[in-house]
Amino acid sequence: MQDVASSPPPSSSPSSSPHPSLARPVYVPNKISDPNYIRIFDTTLRDGEQSPGATLTSKEKLDIARQLAKLGVDIIEAGFPAASKDDFEAVKMIANEVGNRVDSEGYVPVICGLSRCNEKDIRAAWEAVKDAKRPRIHTFIATSGIHMEYKLRKSKKEVVEIASSMVSFARSLGCDDVEFSPEDAGRSEREFLYEILGEVIKAGATTLNIPDTVGITTPSEFGQLIADIKANTPGIENVIISTHCQNDLGLSTANTLSGACAGARQVEVTINGIGERAGNASLEEVVMVIKCRGEHVLGGLYTGINTRHITMASKMVEEYTGLRVQPHKAIVGANAFAHESGIHQDGMLKHKGTYEIISPEDIGLERSNDAGIVLGKLSGRHALKDRLHELGYELDDAQLGNIFWRFKAVAETKKRVTDADLIALVSDEVFQPENVWKLLDLQVTCGTLGLSTATVKLVNADGEEHVACSLGTGPVDSAYKAVDLIVKEPVTLLEYSMNAVTEGIDAIAATRVLIRGEDQHAPTHALTDKPLQRTFSGSGAGMDIVVSSVKAYVGALNKMLAVKQQSSTERVSTKRTPVSA
Repeated sequence: MQDVASSPPPSSSPSSSPHPSLARPVYVPNKISDPNYIRIFDTTLRDGEQSPGATLTSKEKLDIARQLAKLGVDIIEAGFPAASKDDFEAVKMIANEVGNRVDSEGYVPVICGLSRCNEKDIRAAWEAVKDAKRPRIHTFIATSGIHMEYKLRKSKKEVVEIASSMVSFARSLGCDDVEFSPEDAGRSEREFLYEILGEVIKAGATTLNIPDTVGITTPSEFGQLIADIKANTPGIENVIISTHCQNDLGLSTANTLSGACAGARQVEVTINGIGERAGNASLEEVVMVIKCRGEHVLGGLYTGINTRHITMASKMVEEYTGLRVQPHKAIVGANAFAHESGIHQDGMLKHKGTYEIISPEDIGLERSNDAGIVLGKLSGRHALKDRLHELGYELDDAQLGNIFWRFKAVAETKKRVTDADLIALVSDEVFQPENVWKLLDLQVTCGTLGLSTATVKLVNADGEEHVACSLGTGPVDSAYKAVDLIVKEPVTLLEYSMNAVTEGIDAIAATRVLIRGEDQHAPTHALTDKPLQRTFSGSGAGMDIVVSSVKAYVGALNKMLAVKQQSSTERVSTKRTPVSA
């Protein structure tokens, strides 16, 4: 990267786009008309879902894909179609809906499916994405010495032959947009990389992704790797170079930017930086660095991302995956725009630019003290709708109606309803899984004079009401046991956490749980083929902590039951319909 010290100082509004008048270049698989444009390849739904505990239903994947399209990502890697029938169907659904929704400016995201370098995987990926307007197959094979010797047990010559033949096979299916990745490129021999990349270019690859699979490189090393590949690979001028940086040493964002400065014009990222082990390069970090400093220190680089949808995307992924964003996370963390010290607060009051290089409004986060509207018990539906819209939420009439009455109930006991309260209510309403069971009523008795008792009334998807009563060590334990008596699904509670959304005795409580069911038909890991023990998260919010806790538990059960039902359907379908090799 260029020396920051020698660059001109940032403008007074550093987060404003350096290219406000430039439209997104017309999409051509292997070329970008503007050399400064960076394609954003989002792999939240593939690599991101491989985070431990991040289980997504098909509906949740589709919701996230829609939000990624609102962000304006260039490519959505929707999943690993060959991993399971459920993954195949989810990718196909995203390709059919999100991959065919063209906006007024002609934008529609590329829908990509991952595959190993074998015909079965590649055929499954193509069948899943082929109905999108812009389908892509992404195939990979390991190229580092340690992977070839111990995992693949193949020679360099064999790996080159497999890679080139499988890229050719992908093209033969009718796919004119094929990405190839040499897995563990960060630890691969340079000369071998040049050779295999040159061969897959000849075979028809349009994008070459260079993954630092284990996150071992530093920014200078990764930048040099991209520069060396660009300088020494035959035919490289006919393809797009991409980056995929893992965060094992905390350098994924820096490595990604270093790769872009060295010539990569596609970057692979995830919302909130989720992914295998320590995660991936974070979309919001990479995008906002380019937006904030692209003109001054990154040679004029820019993206097509509508950053005002970042907050909503971050919140959606957080709620659906159950992976909480740490408070000090850059861009989207709870403390990202909080100013605690007196010196900082004094500076902020005098001029926000003293301590903020990015405006929270740029990522879709409105300042509650600047909004001009104070919501309370006299506020109407229109004021609530406007405020939610300012916060980035687009709700249908039914969702707005449900949230409005919950808002009124909170407002009756609180003088002022804050943005944090609203976000908690929306999360509890909008980000819940499809109902298999729904909480109707709850009554608990607890204290020092006797055992805690809970009576729970749930309603199932058919509208049938079920009531159960149970004893426990406390109100939450007894309530959970009562739920178990109704649902009759053996689960283990792995994690339980609760926090107050705002200060004060009248704060809304946000609860999160993580459960694991006894699944005899566990799916396999997309890359290692090892069985996965799935975990399921649930969240709930309310002014009553026991009600909030039960909502979270029922939400986790609903997600588990939805996935179990999908797996059951898959097994029945497999028995009835023979699958060709």
